[in-house]
Amino acid sequence: MKARSLIAFVVAAAFLIAPAPAADLVRQVRLLLEREDVAAARQFVEKNRPPQPEITAEWLAAASWIARGASFAGQWELAQKYAQETFDSSVAMLSKRPLDADRDLPTALGASIEVLAHSYDAAGERGPAVDFLRRQREAYRGTSIETRIQKNLLLLSLEGKPFPALTVERYLGPRPRAAEELKGNVVLFFFWAHWCGDCKAQKPILEALHQAYAGKGLLIVGPTRYYGYIAGGVDATAEQELDYLTNAYQQRYPLPSWMSAPISNENFLHFGVSTTPTLVLVDRDGIVQMYHPGQMSREELEARIQPLLGGPSD
Repeated sequence: MKARSLIAFVVAAAFLIAPAPAADLVRQVRLLLEREDVAAARQFVEKNRPPQPEITAEWLAAASWIARGASFAGQWELAQKYAQETFDSSVAMLSKRPLDADRDLPTALGASIEVLAHSYDAAGERGPAVDFLRRQREAYRGTSIETRIQKNLLLLSLEGKPFPALTVERYLGPRPRAAEELKGNVVLFFFWAHWCGDCKAQKPILEALHQAYAGKGLLIVGPTRYYGYIAGGVDATAEQELDYLTNAYQQRYPLPSWMSAPISNENFLHFGVSTTPTLVLVDRDGIVQMYHPGQMSREELEARIQPLLGGPSD
């Protein structure tokens, strides 16, 4: 056995031998899942299962990661088992505390809702999955998990539907075009955050796409929102954050001069942007052809954009 493999084996074994402090449960489960070892992660979680009725929010958050890890591996029966237990236990806990009074409970409940919906979809039951997500969004409207629920609802229901008009409260760069002005163009919406490293890494790809395809009818729009803080995590009012985006941020991470950036918290909730960046691609008729939370490479984006434009770039 190679030295690096031996170290990994010893570390994993140490996780499984003794119960972990509650604060370490999620971290250690995620370490095991990063190695795609769902079986070891599950064994670790069960080793640390508290006796009933002493199930904790920390343990449920760890169990929700088993559900997610199993879903990523296509082990849907296992994923649904842990998601259902996490969902039921999380809902029971809400009789004694508000959802957002605890750091771990929103993680546990949000992940369980996500996995249950996608397990229904994987079983060919997209309609029930969408209905389930709609009920959960209504149940947890105004909480920290509403945006996450909306993201998963849109993953299952937005493509093939007309793109809903953006709310424009303030904006950076050029004046945003109205919905009717966008028709006839292929539009890539790039939802970003000023604190997001992945968003900064996505920008050069967008600039290359603009250079290659703007003349063929591609528009790129970059909605963002206020987060209540600026560089260094310093608290900020909306006006202070706007001043930061316009000046200090723009000097360090300049936005493309051709990209309009509408600013609205409502857009991020409506479009389920709990992951930044989120990329939404709309065809010339205003129909959503792609809803993608997370980064995408130039090659991945071109494969989706070129057919909508009518062919490859020159």
